[in-house]
Amino acid sequence: MSKVTIPKFQLNNGLEIPALGYGTWLGLNEKGEFIVEDAPKLVDALSHAIDVGYRHIDTAHLYRVEPEVGNIVKQKIQEGVVKREDLFITTKVWNSDHRPEDVEKSVKASLKRMGLDYLDLVLMHWPISVSVEGVDEKIDYVDTWRGFESVLKQGLVKAIGVSNFNLEQLTRLLANSQVVPAVNQVEINLNLGQNQLVEYCQKNKILVVAYTPFGRMVPSRLDTTCPAVRHDDPTMLNMAKKYGKTVQQVALRYLYQRGICSIPKTLTKTRVVENASIFDFEIDAADVATLQKFDNNYRTVRPVFWQNFTNYPFDKVDVDVTEIPISLRKWKNGANLDID
Repeated sequence: MSKVTIPKFQLNNGLEIPALGYGTWLGLNEKGEFIVEDAPKLVDALSHAIDVGYRHIDTAHLYRVEPEVGNIVKQKIQEGVVKREDLFITTKVWNSDHRPEDVEKSVKASLKRMGLDYLDLVLMHWPISVSVEGVDEKIDYVDTWRGFESVLKQGLVKAIGVSNFNLEQLTRLLANSQVVPAVNQVEINLNLGQNQLVEYCQKNKILVVAYTPFGRMVPSRLDTTCPAVRHDDPTMLNMAKKYGKTVQQVALRYLYQRGICSIPKTLTKTRVVENASIFDFEIDAADVATLQKFDNNYRTVRPVFWQNFTNYPFDKVDVDVTEIPISLRKWKNGANLDID
């Protein structure tokens, strides 16, 4: 079995986090329904990821797979593959739990679903507060942060952070918080470099964690009308050939060289190993400059159904605003969708 060795970044509280993790979001289908049928594949792939050397797992209340994640962790500990302290486990508090007291309830529920005594990192999934009925609750994310500071103080979590915060929101949060977020998890890839945000985070010792690190380059997600860099782009193919790597590996290595942690998703065992095999080469300065030119501010994840809500973090676009999918408002957890 091929093994991988993943270096670590240090968070602003001294805690170490592996520079690449395993993302557990299974996604929604064209009808906006959770792709529950892929849960068994996730179990298999995550189990393999831990076996080969992954120690960073990224999940969320929304993802419905916290029970599966917890079961795999328990199994790997029992098998002697890892100890709990070897793992860095992140989860997130959803938009309907933005009242400070609900943050604590959400974190305790995640701990229960995963069978854990503590979490390494908990993030505010979005700065937006939305009720399960789809109503804008207009709760100030600064107030929500008080709940995060509380669970940290209680020892339920080792670090707290945010996700999908823009520069203005993050600046305001830092000016009104006792604890500086350890992480800001946002979309970053070749087409969405977010340079100003990254520079601000790094200046303030906030680690940037990149979700959707491939953007829309992966073949299964191609759209011929999309301005994103493709997996078969000649420039990328030539660069990958030069380093003896895949296009995806070059994309991940580029982020690592920017000091950014990545959490790619895959259900394929070979890709699990491939994604983490990026720490044995370095992209030279000329190629870094070439990769920087792909940045065209194209955003892959754009939930326009929230764009008129208070604290929506992205620029608005001129489209018909659709109804919020029920799958982003109400759900049960676990592969059988039967766990609260």
